[in-house]
Parts: sequence; C-alpha cells; structure tokens
Amino acid sequence: MMTSECMPVTLEFGGGAELLFNNLKEHELQLTNSQKWTIKELLIWMKDNLIAERPDLFFHGDSVRPGILVLVNETDWELMGELEYEIQRKDKIMFISTLHGG
Repeated sequence: MMTSECMPVTLEFGGGAELLFNNLKEHELQLTNSQKWTIKELLIWMKDNLIAERPDLFFHGDSVRPGILVLVNETDWELMGELEYEIQRKDKIMFISTLHGG
C-alpha cells in the first residue's frame, strides 16, 4: 500500500538567485512520496510552481544555467550524480548564483 506521507526538503537560494524566487532565501517543501524525486524532477517542479520571474536566468534546458552552483547537503552536486541524484528526506539543496555584475 502506498503511503501519502510527504518528504520534507529545504531549498535555499543565494548570490542573487533568491531574487527570481520572490526574494525568499529559503523554501520548505513537502514532496509527495508517490514518486521518486531526482534533482531533474525537482527542477521541473520548481519551473512550474516556484520561480516568480525570468526563468531563463535560472534554468537552461532540463538543468540550471552555467554559473548556478548546486549543493546537496553542502556537497557539490557534481559529486552526487547531478540531475540523477535521488532526493532523500530532509535534504538541503542550495542554489547559489556565482554570476555577479559590476
């Protein structure tokens, strides 16, 4: 029997990326356990439900734009499998823009 329990996940934004998400640096999500969540599925959900403006400044195809650092529990996502990383309960996923004007 499938449970309808949700999986808590924290999203954090920094380096200016938060400006695209209603200027909120942290979002607490409750992802449904009815599917396996990877970073790729999370990004699709974020594009459809969370980003407030200018998705072209954050997303590039199925991923994030170059210049957006992604950390999973403070570890570079490149070491975790990038888009294929399977999200776990209470993961903290950070998106930090490394692009600065000036």
